[in-house]
Amino acid sequence: QVQLVESGGGLVQAGGSLRLSCAASGSFSRLNVMGWYRQAPGKQRELVASITRGGSAHYLDSVKARFTISRDNAKNTVYLQMNSLKPEDTAVYYCNAKTQDRAITYDYWGQGTQVTVSS
Repeated sequence: QVQLVESGGGLVQAGGSLRLSCAASGSFSRLNVMGWYRQAPGKQRELVASITRGGSAHYLDSVKARFTISRDNAKNTVYLQMNSLKPEDTAVYYCNAKTQDRAITYDYWGQGTQVTVSS
């Protein structure tokens, strides 16, 4: 089992920055891909950014060049640095972590942290 605890959300003006953190704890051998998803009211949850254990990152087109995902494998923590925030970035942001046991991939989710960007 993996527990994910997020922090760093809040209210910021357009053009501002926030840094989200997600710390994993529990019983697991290692975390594979970690990522951040978001869900705005009335919209489906979408993948914002993900990063492999080796550091390869993938981004949603609309956040490229503004957001940076990173991770510290020793601390089992993933970060999302969000710059030049826009009102359309307003959403609940969820941390996700994947582990694998043989051929089975397991998904774990944090409780979510609210990010609100005012215009």
